[in-house]
Amino acid sequence: MQLLIGRPGYLFVFLLVFMGVAAAIGALVLRRLHPIDSDSRDDFNIIQGATLTLLALLIGFTLSMAVGLYYQRKNLEEEEANAIGTEYLRAELIERDADALKALLKDYLAQRLHYYQTRDHARLSDIDAATAKIEDQMWKLVRGAAREAPNPITALAVAGMNDVINSQGYTEAAWRNHIPLGAWGLMIIIAFFSSLMQGYGARTRKARMGLLLVVPLTVSLSLTLIADIDSPRSGIIRVAPQNLLSLEASLKP
Repeated sequence: MQLLIGRPGYLFVFLLVFMGVAAAIGALVLRRLHPIDSDSRDDFNIIQGATLTLLALLIGFTLSMAVGLYYQRKNLEEEEANAIGTEYLRAELIERDADALKALLKDYLAQRLHYYQTRDHARLSDIDAATAKIEDQMWKLVRGAAREAPNPITALAVAGMNDVINSQGYTEAAWRNHIPLGAWGLMIIIAFFSSLMQGYGARTRKARMGLLLVVPLTVSLSLTLIADIDSPRSGIIRVAPQNLLSLEASLKP
């Protein structure tokens, strides 16, 4: 299910077909096997309204969760850009290796931009490996400077490098944090029964033809929007590295 949720376009098609079939089963099968009589209509309307209300609440809470995760990723991107920019300035405190550290920070910034902009999941391992290699080289430079001159000035450079490495870890942890699969499963199950009841409760054939796809279409669009926001690498709504791009432009000679 995780692969399907990570591709919002495929998820929309699956949900529309899945819920459309549920509505068709309700209209063409259940209605013929067990027609709703006038005495049971009020009870059915109460159950249907309660099911749709529960589905709406779940969609609302899940959308709020997805939006919160989206803004968390945006805030961490800003913090990461600030950490890299600050360390680039503090690199001048290291007299002997200042130029080498600045060059490594530029290479590191390029790898972070690749991480944000790539849609190819297969490239992530290469990007992570290159990022880890550059981090190791930068840490060796500031560690060597701190050992040669252990004073408050070099301590600033060490602290700044620590912030750079920590911000990268926080960002990637936020990108791996998604809406739990249990919440997705619960919403899809309730959406299935809502569509089933939508078809089962249609009063006339003309109404069935016009209303069968109302719940499947609206719910599919809503869940697709949630999946799109929750998929920062595969969806249309993405976390643009605006601060990192601005930093890259400011560092160009």
